[in-house]
Amino acid sequence: MNDYQRIFENNKKWIASKKEKDKDFFVKLARDQNPDFLYIGCSDSRVPANEIMGLEPGEVFVHRNIANLVVNTDLNVMSVIYYAVENLKVKHIIVCGHYNCGGVKAAMESKDLGILNPWLRNIRDVYRLHKDELDRLSSEHDRYRRLVEINVIEQCLNVVKTAEVQKSFLRTGYPKVAGWVFDLANGELIDLQINFEKRLDEIRSIYNLVGESTTVNS
Repeated sequence: MNDYQRIFENNKKWIASKKEKDKDFFVKLARDQNPDFLYIGCSDSRVPANEIMGLEPGEVFVHRNIANLVVNTDLNVMSVIYYAVENLKVKHIIVCGHYNCGGVKAAMESKDLGILNPWLRNIRDVYRLHKDELDRLSSEHDRYRRLVEINVIEQCLNVVKTAEVQKSFLRTGYPKVAGWVFDLANGELIDLQINFEKRLDEIRSIYNLVGESTTVNS
């Protein structure tokens, strides 16, 4: 049996295991989804979104791309955020990066990477914004890990800049935006402890798309 055929055998085993635990599992799965979480993560095959979160199918809406970027000209991620907020009414939007990210590492190298150049430039722009902090780190390994973290924070801010997130949060208190890093070496999820409400207040002087001058905490 080759790897391709093995997928379908694995699928049959997965179906059986789910039915063994809950005979109505697929009846429930076929109903409308109602996830509380939107997860924006990296396409890396080692970071399966719902598994690392300990959630079942149907509990997390997922978007993935190289280096977990939220680019305002990317209609894919913008459409996902819009649908998650306006239609699914998610309570949390999570941007999750991971250490040993190939996209972040590539962005740190002075190489022509063809079609990847415009995409990775978004990470290089993050480096430029935080160059002083990153260059103070003596180890390339430490700069690499810190850039992974800073990139997550900047992508969270890009989520906060969207009109649908601002309007929904000021109207309902949701969604809240969080930044995580997954450590491949031990499986741990690290919460970067971003103060979402404070960050929203800070950026709304420039990125206010709601037309209100009140602060989040007022």
